[in-house]
Amino acid sequence: MNSLIASLTPSIAKLVLILSASFAFTAAHADELKEISLLADQGQTSVALDRVNTFIAANPKNAQGLFMKGVLLAEQDRRDEAIKVFTDVTEKFPKLPEPYNNLAVLYADQGQFDKARIALETAIKTHPSYATAHENLGDIYARMASEAYDKALQLDTANTRAQSKLSLIKNLFSTDNKITVATKEPVKNVNVTPVVPAEVKKTSTTKTPTNANNDITATVNKWAQAWSNKNVDQYFAYYGTSFKPAKGMSRQAWEQQRKERISKPSQISVKISDLNIESDGSSAKAKFKQTYQADGKPIYTKKTLVMKRDGDDWYIVEELASN
Repeated sequence: MNSLIASLTPSIAKLVLILSASFAFTAAHADELKEISLLADQGQTSVALDRVNTFIAANPKNAQGLFMKGVLLAEQDRRDEAIKVFTDVTEKFPKLPEPYNNLAVLYADQGQFDKARIALETAIKTHPSYATAHENLGDIYARMASEAYDKALQLDTANTRAQSKLSLIKNLFSTDNKITVATKEPVKNVNVTPVVPAEVKKTSTTKTPTNANNDITATVNKWAQAWSNKNVDQYFAYYGTSFKPAKGMSRQAWEQQRKERISKPSQISVKISDLNIESDGSSAKAKFKQTYQADGKPIYTKKTLVMKRDGDDWYIVEELASN
């Protein structure tokens, strides 16, 4: 589920969506929720949502199940429903900071920055050392300042001070257009792992090749799912800042081209098969057969994604295709 916040708008792309929370639950619940999380990581979001709804029906007071439902709804771009779920969690469990954080990210995605600010301030009150909420609050303040400076320029086009300040903020947001979800930093990606305290940022650790391959497989599947869902921002979140488009195209031109190609068809289906991974733990090549279909006959392509690890997450730095 590392895809979620990547789906937020570029203007708030630095906000961090939390996909896991430090809730207490029984071993039996943990096993079931872990299975649901695995389904989501494999791109089976609808199936995962059905399973978590069944789980909640049997365990209506389980905070982690409710929290996971909110994340899955957001993953499907059902933002209003996700907001209702996270609001419900804050009312039932007012001392948990993560639901307030996720509400803030969703509010910000809708341009409701004041609501986002209030939610983050509440998260900080419940947990003053919650670094993610402090960082997100800074981004919200910056976004609100950007709108204020922009308004000042509309009223006074000769206001050079406002122009300089606006430029500084735009540069700040253009340095990293990814969103961190659950364990990253934006929408970077979303991962529901109930046993990991959300407020503790993961440190870079050397993983065994097997674990790295599992992470890479999950990332490739979620990348394909974001593409199939026509979720452009989430799709872009899987490409690292060092990604180099083919044929010498600039990153900006490539993103514009991809937006047009993804948004044009009424529906898209991207399926991955015969995935083979070569990894040394910090870099990797994911080779597979890709079946792409958009309002027409399927197109079969052999593809290689050259990937780099950043902390516990993998990003695409080069994309190679052949017939």
